[in-house]
Amino acid sequence: MPRIVDIQRRATLEEYAAVAHLAPDVQAMREEAEGLLFRLGDRTVWMVNSTEKGGGVAEMLPTMVGLLRDLGIACQWVVIDANEDGFFPLTKRIHNLIHGAGDPSLGEEERGLFERVSAWNAAWLDCRVKPGDILVVHDPQPIALPKFMETGNLVPVWRCHIGLDEENEATRSVWSFLEPYSADYRHAVFSAPEYIPDFFARDATIIHPSIDPLSHKNRALSLHKLVGVLAESALAVSPGPRLYPPYERPARRLEPDGSLQTANGREDIGLLTRPIVTQISRWDRLKGFRPLMRGFAAMKRRIFAGDGPSDPVDRRRLDIVRLVLAGPDPESIQDDPEATEVFRELKASYLDLEPVIQDDIAIVALPMESLEQNALMVNALQRASSMVVQNSLREGFGLTITEAMWKHVPILSNSRACGPRQQVRDRLDGRLIEDPEDEKALAETIATMLDEPATREAWGRSAQRRAHEEFLVFSQLRRWFQLIERLIG
Repeated sequence: MPRIVDIQRRATLEEYAAVAHLAPDVQAMREEAEGLLFRLGDRTVWMVNSTEKGGGVAEMLPTMVGLLRDLGIACQWVVIDANEDGFFPLTKRIHNLIHGAGDPSLGEEERGLFERVSAWNAAWLDCRVKPGDILVVHDPQPIALPKFMETGNLVPVWRCHIGLDEENEATRSVWSFLEPYSADYRHAVFSAPEYIPDFFARDATIIHPSIDPLSHKNRALSLHKLVGVLAESALAVSPGPRLYPPYERPARRLEPDGSLQTANGREDIGLLTRPIVTQISRWDRLKGFRPLMRGFAAMKRRIFAGDGPSDPVDRRRLDIVRLVLAGPDPESIQDDPEATEVFRELKASYLDLEPVIQDDIAIVALPMESLEQNALMVNALQRASSMVVQNSLREGFGLTITEAMWKHVPILSNSRACGPRQQVRDRLDGRLIEDPEDEKALAETIATMLDEPATREAWGRSAQRRAHEEFLVFSQLRRWFQLIERLIG
């Protein structure tokens, strides 16, 4: 059944305001909310999506809903369900098609399934909303809800977090499939102008996704906490006695024999002492893991062959640097056969590498049972990194990019993927190469960035400032307040 999500404990408005560098952002958000509160009256804002864990939307909504409530705005978060088994596999296909990949054949059988499940969810929601409420529907899974709802005078807004900045048979097919549901919306919100289909062009707004600076994934970690998280999760060997016990489910590392073992079991990855290049993503072909791994391997072969910097420190840096490719533990994603297959493909590519190269590549499986511990592991990995890579072939808006920028870490991504080029300014916040599948360019750019620590430091400062000014939850909510006020005006 669909359900209203119970928001677990999170930072309060007062806790954000108590942080010196966040206080002005909180004050500006409060002032923007005051006018909206009067206009809203007894209306409720409903946030609707398809999952309460996993993915950027599910990460953003608890903070957004919690802050709206702290500001005095009635807000609920609903997660839809499916009463037919084929619904979520179909919506996964739709997701991939919006990214330009997959079988474009969507016919009456798919539409019938999509609408039956949507009508079932709409009937449940109709019993809970009231006329005048604002209904914010996230992504394509629940897009058909307003078509089947009977409650009058709703203000439906579709929030699409994904897209592709080029057209092909797949995108034409999926937008044709979704277009009939657009007529039931007052407005649509996208992450980039390139993602807006023609039928929403007149009624669309751009709002960038955001991060919560006090979440477990983004909050500041003291030196002791950072080392503690890495040691307790088995991402690093403990340098001494620890205050807390190890995590019940440790991080695991792919070994040269193809098994997954405790990440610090065979040897320490070196997160506390080595230069580290990191990519953290779902196991998805569109994330570009394999070309990144091959590019890093090519750089290592060149260094091992003696073709490297003449300066001994620069050479040592490239000698000892390691690549960390991190994603969900396969045991946590058994219901996602595509992700499991991608992990198997990456494993096969890793096992084909020379042993000396394998030693410098850590493919890490992060347990998902505890969302708090998983978030802290990601936080610590990003903070321990010399640079963070997002080598996506397609990327709507990379929250892992914003997370690393907030942590003062320079970014390597590419200008082919639309999201990263909205986030990262080339040679200001990091580097954007042209082609994420160009292994030579990846190898050269990784080496160049590592060779220039002062430049990386400057890019990290710039990235952090950009994340603060553009991509924190406070600025996102202010833009939502402005939009809702226009729609109910």
